[in-house]
Amino acid sequence: MIRKGLVVHGRVQGVGFRFVASSVARACHVTGFVRNEYDGTVTIEVQGAEHRVNDFIDQIREGNRFVRIDYIDLSDLPLVPADKETQFRVSF
Repeated sequence: MIRKGLVVHGRVQGVGFRFVASSVARACHVTGFVRNEYDGTVTIEVQGAEHRVNDFIDQIREGNRFVRIDYIDLSDLPLVPADKETQFRVSF
């Protein structure tokens, strides 16, 4: 198990990116959250088996026709206990 922090830069707010991230997370079977930040970036924390987290990140990088990702800052984070986080959620 690993946990990664992502700060996504680009055109990622107002284009449905959080819901795309949530759909990708469900498909990859990872937990965590996604939220918009006041500076126009989107923060994501994602946790799961290493190959699932890597799949999530790869799919997020692809975006869609509305999203433009300029770059992603990645960081390693400490794990959250499984009983404290059971799903991936969109923060508002």
